[in-house]
Amino acid sequence: MSAPEYGRAFTLWRASAPEWQAYTRHEFVEALRRGDLPRENFLHYLRQDYVFLIHFARAWALAAAKAGTLAEMQAASATVQALVHEEMPLHVQICAGEGINEAALEATEEAPANLAYTRYVLDAGYSGDFLDLMAALAPCVLGYGEIGARLAGSGGPYAAWIDTYAGPEYQALCHDVGALIDGALVHRLGPDWASLPRAGQLSKRFATATRLEVGFWQMGLDGP
Repeated sequence: MSAPEYGRAFTLWRASAPEWQAYTRHEFVEALRRGDLPRENFLHYLRQDYVFLIHFARAWALAAAKAGTLAEMQAASATVQALVHEEMPLHVQICAGEGINEAALEATEEAPANLAYTRYVLDAGYSGDFLDLMAALAPCVLGYGEIGARLAGSGGPYAAWIDTYAGPEYQALCHDVGALIDGALVHRLGPDWASLPRAGQLSKRFATATRLEVGFWQMGLDGP
């Protein structure tokens, strides 16, 4: 299938990220699609991803603080809402069914790949501006949307996970985030932003975050 249309910036950044396919078609993702990923690996990933999402929600809250318009603030806060009240409860629900309660999830020790990725995203927000933060956040939000759209209907033991990212609510979030990024670029850099040196810097941020996503999948594939 063709890549989802999540906006101009996503299309350009995606095409310039050398490891995009390694991320969205990683063996961990393919094992989810086939349904033959060992359960212990999936639960290891979920526990790490739960901790990751706590930091990710903080990064989106930081985006709300760095927003330049009310619309940007509203979009960033809506994403925090979706992460905290929709995506994270899915992790809690699946893990609870495997005997891992919420307290155990929150006590998860972060793996090095998790530390590297979350701190990179947060540093992009603390040391950079709203655009830096968007470029660092985008691979996770939009990459999971692309993965979900491609894996839709796969069925199997990981159908609930797949359906979350393939579903209309998450896909709508991806379109909203893509529009947010495009609007932020035009608002700050003008309609010809793609021709400016700043565009190359942001593309590199996106590519670095993509590379860290590959490491996150590999952490899940390697297992506990």
